[in-house]
Amino acid sequence: MKTITKYILVFVLVTAFVDGAVSQDASNSSVWKTLSKITYKKQYDELMGFKIDVPVFSDQVKALSGKEIEIKGYIIPVEGYKSHKEFIFSAFPYNMCFFCGGAGPETVMEVEAAEPIEYSAEQVVLKGKLSLNDTDINRLMYLITDAVLVED
Repeated sequence: MKTITKYILVFVLVTAFVDGAVSQDASNSSVWKTLSKITYKKQYDELMGFKIDVPVFSDQVKALSGKEIEIKGYIIPVEGYKSHKEFIFSAFPYNMCFFCGGAGPETVMEVEAAEPIEYSAEQVVLKGKLSLNDTDINRLMYLITDAVLVED
């Protein structure tokens, strides 16, 4: 009887671990899905002298504002970002990212890291506080601050 109890306990623990790992991976991809829930409105910009597309964030996106999120993606090397503490992060690899014309602006975010994060061409996971931007056309619409690399 004790052997059966041990097997049941092991099964329950393994199932809980696997479910946790799957839901963690799903939550990483679901953050990008949630961030894609935006629309745009045309608004005249005095500085530019013409109408521009301004993001309108859904309630789901607004609910993430100011919250700590964990998100999986790719570091995009962009000239003008001075260090490994400031960079662009993308849902897609460099050859498919927004800056190459392969995706929309909702698939990238600016990162301000707490400590320098070394560049990798592989997918990485970051954790940090999400901010939304719908006013400064010189910035991306998403920013993650105090970002740290999440080790596997």
